[in-house]
Amino acid sequence: MPAPEVHHLFHAPIADHSFSADRSTLAVARDNNVELYHRSGNAFKLQDELRGHDKTITGVDIAPRSGRIVTCSQDRNAYVWEPSHNGEWKPTLVLLRINRAATGVRWCPNETKFAVGSGARIIAVCYFEEENDWWVSKHIKKPIRSTVTSVAWHPNSVLLAAGSTDGHARVFSSFVKGIDERPEPSVWGERLPFNTVCGEYLNPTAGWVHDVAFSPSGDALAFCSHDSSVTIVYPSGLEQPPQAVISIATQLLPFASLLWSSETELVAAGYDCGVYRLSGDANGWQLTGSLEEKKERPSMPEQREESALNMFRSMDLKGRSGGAAMDDTKLKTVHQNSINTVRSFQESGGQIRKISTGGVDGRVVVWDV
Repeated sequence: MPAPEVHHLFHAPIADHSFSADRSTLAVARDNNVELYHRSGNAFKLQDELRGHDKTITGVDIAPRSGRIVTCSQDRNAYVWEPSHNGEWKPTLVLLRINRAATGVRWCPNETKFAVGSGARIIAVCYFEEENDWWVSKHIKKPIRSTVTSVAWHPNSVLLAAGSTDGHARVFSSFVKGIDERPEPSVWGERLPFNTVCGEYLNPTAGWVHDVAFSPSGDALAFCSHDSSVTIVYPSGLEQPPQAVISIATQLLPFASLLWSSETELVAAGYDCGVYRLSGDANGWQLTGSLEEKKERPSMPEQREESALNMFRSMDLKGRSGGAAMDDTKLKTVHQNSINTVRSFQESGGQIRKISTGGVDGRVVVWDV
């Protein structure tokens, strides 16, 4: 497997990141601003900044076709940024009508709407009203009982999944008359008026749900929780018991973000600082390994003995473990702190070939999966 492509942009946390469709522009949420980087050779150079929010930005997403950028922040607002011919970005304020911080934002696949999670127990579904020339929002409220931590769209751009700190992952209908076409019947239901609850699933230990994701077909849902578990749900129809609900407990630190790379494989990352692969189907799932390269090679017994001797000499001389060759503050993973987001980077033949991760260490890393 090729070595990952590491871009160390700065020494500050990256709350969220998104690439443009041609992968030449990278948007990262840093403090109160969104920084736009342009690819120059093998590196990314700072090109522009989007300034408008006055509190920490919690989400950023670039629409692949239109190039619009949507951002949301702890200031309870969202902006849609339109690219202009002179290279500048025109911001449009979106009134979310929430009284707590916005926690994340994502465009739907057909780019007619975007969804914003919040600490107000509300999901704001936003769409553009042509006759008034502004962005408006409709609220999904019930039965959410706590902060919405993540949102994810179904391929049909109508169904919306959300994770919450009340321990639930839910699937809602976000159908807006005049904006959406009536979706085809699916395992989630047929007639789907706005705010219909198409599925509600509780984490086994009621732990916070950090992230949710639909499979490429939209016929399965995965979510990761604060109890270090990943749960995969295979529904069988509205108001019908699911075909299967599979929960995988791991011995790792909790995952913060996950992504389906194919219909039978997931990629997840989070507080353990590594990127992990899970695979399975409705009959069962398992954690299959890590994307990290093994840098350490097995050594001969005499080499191990000499290495141990040098280590104890260093401890005796310097009062700490390791010498010049051993830095006990450096992790063996590519990311040197927890990973906040996993995003698709390159797709081919209906499968994701490359992913990108952004972390608290200020790195964006591109992985070949």
